[in-house]
Amino acid sequence: MYWLLYKPWQWSHGRSDSTLAKRIYDLLGVFNAKTAELVSHHQVEIQQSFPKEGWVEEDPKEIMQSVYECMERTCEKLQQLDIDLSNIKAVGVTNQRETTLVWDKETGEPLYNAIVWLDLRTQSTVESLINKAPGQNKNHLKPKTGLPISPYFSAVKLRWLLDNVEEVRLAVRSQRAMFGTVDSWIIWCLTGGQNGGVHCTDVSNASRTMLFNIHSLDWDPELCRYFDIPMEILPEVRSSSEIYGVMKSCSLAGVPISGCLGDQSAALVGQMCFQEGQAKNTYGTGCFLLRNTGTKPLMSDHGLLTTVAYKLGKNEPACYALEGSVAIAGAVVRWLKDNLGIVQSSAEIEKLAAAAGTSYGCYFVPAFSGLYAPYWEPSARGIICGLTQFTNRNHLAFAALEAVCFQTREILDAMNQDSGLPLTQLQVDGGMTSNRLLMQLQADILCIPVVKPTMSETTALGVAMAAGAAEGVGVWSLSPSDLPHATSEKYQPQIHCDESEFRFARWKKAVQRSMNWETTEPCCNANGLGEKMNGAPWGAPPTPPPTRAGP
Repeated sequence: MYWLLYKPWQWSHGRSDSTLAKRIYDLLGVFNAKTAELVSHHQVEIQQSFPKEGWVEEDPKEIMQSVYECMERTCEKLQQLDIDLSNIKAVGVTNQRETTLVWDKETGEPLYNAIVWLDLRTQSTVESLINKAPGQNKNHLKPKTGLPISPYFSAVKLRWLLDNVEEVRLAVRSQRAMFGTVDSWIIWCLTGGQNGGVHCTDVSNASRTMLFNIHSLDWDPELCRYFDIPMEILPEVRSSSEIYGVMKSCSLAGVPISGCLGDQSAALVGQMCFQEGQAKNTYGTGCFLLRNTGTKPLMSDHGLLTTVAYKLGKNEPACYALEGSVAIAGAVVRWLKDNLGIVQSSAEIEKLAAAAGTSYGCYFVPAFSGLYAPYWEPSARGIICGLTQFTNRNHLAFAALEAVCFQTREILDAMNQDSGLPLTQLQVDGGMTSNRLLMQLQADILCIPVVKPTMSETTALGVAMAAGAAEGVGVWSLSPSDLPHATSEKYQPQIHCDESEFRFARWKKAVQRSMNWETTEPCCNANGLGEKMNGAPWGAPPTPPPTRAGP
């Protein structure tokens, strides 16, 4: 038995301006529900656009065109493998969690481009929202949402649309508007659109809007009033594993859509981190580290986010996670390649770093857009310190890889402090995990094993499990004894913890030197832009320049 899913996949190309768009890949994969084997897949390139500095958009129609094309091409590949399409038992959707859309439910037309999660146009909106909070506290809504008030989340993007797009205001006034993240848009379209499409989302996506009460697991009237957002435009919140509707067109008409998870939650499920205390880290341009905290939300005192990880069935409890985000991971490799030219390809950095075997006392803090979790310090800037005449590009390559590992260590330390339960091993996935030296460095710096699955599509696997386990589908058991055995590679620490602690302490000294480099006073940089245009606001999750190859 097989199931199909949609998943957005990003690779970075081009510049962050209006003349060159970034290429995004919509990925569709087919998995065997008994073996968890990836049977076939297809991906289609779409574009991101950058109408103004800091603005990042996608065309909702192009998203759907890519989904349909992926489905048809994948079905063709299955038939070439002599697999009958009747074996497709369910469809699942995993997506970027905060990207925001509004569309007309009568015409099915988007009322504006999708505003992508890393878009920064809402900085002034965020400032006005914080200003009306008691004590101008950006964490005022955190007890209900688990989130700081930040441009990252969907509510402020939706507020911007209501304030600035006349078509959206008119549609809301005439009760024609529908809001959703990308999962809602795709499910609505696939289940019929204006002809009876299902308007829903799951708890993992809803928990990233700032309109969702993570305790009651529903839209919160007080939060909606705070953002002045009408509740009638919001999708119905469902569990992450249930039949939402059936496909109404294409080669898969009649197949149920039964799984929905935000991408990071899907990776957590795909890594089978179902027990409290288990964690995964996804290494893309940035890093996203999620730790399962069980059925009760744990509020962070150390700069982390509290989010709903998943709810795998209507009658199942929701599970929560602490989340920490690192802005610059793989992006530091691209910086060495594109800006400094000391490597010719991303693969070369491993060879250079291995040739050095040490940073020779050189420490690299890639705070290109400030520091994010656990510091949330926008005044920081990148710094390379400890240089001597002996330092060469091999040492810089090693220091760059160490920087990724040190940042993860800081997130993990914050999680251990918040939870009181030290992590015993870290599950990893994402593009950078192909760098074996990086994985060994990560184990050394954390002083715990790092476990990398052989099958890299853990995000896809996670929503596969959710879709296949849904009541009425029942082709995938989530019982611990029935979970598929995933082959993996384990990296054990190879240095003494004292050495690791010494290197980490030196890294933290470098971090302190990177702070307070810029002031928040308006000033002009080389582009003629003020400081507020360059850095993310305090408390924001990762917003590197629009070159993120996210998980």
